[in-house]
Amino acid sequence: MPLSTTVTNALLNAICRNTSYANAAVWVQLHVGDPGAAGTSNPAGNTTRQQATFGSVAAGGAISNTVAVAWTAVSTTETYSHCSLWSASTSGTFLGSAALTQSKAVNSGDNFSVPIGDLDLTLV
Repeated sequence: MPLSTTVTNALLNAICRNTSYANAAVWVQLHVGDPGAAGTSNPAGNTTRQQATFGSVAAGGAISNTVAVAWTAVSTTETYSHCSLWSASTSGTFLGSAALTQSKAVNSGDNFSVPIGDLDLTLV
């Protein structure tokens, strides 16, 4: 998952300039196309962000979700193709985005989830 420029710069400053970087939570938003450099393009009709849980310690430059990320009774019929990550449930800092492994068509009222271990973040 490509990181945003803001996060990349913060991590580089933490590594090279001994500054701190902390992010309290990760929130996932769905998109029907590429979210773009700011993470705001092509949002899904269901704009509710869901919090992701990463209970394991990162290993090998990667970490995955330890709890499914779920949306219940989505509000619109559409096809999800991407997701973006944020530091807050609304507003917040854009952390990064990626295409889903496989696009998923949903109908209004459907449930959609990212299973445990399928939200993989890497820095390798």
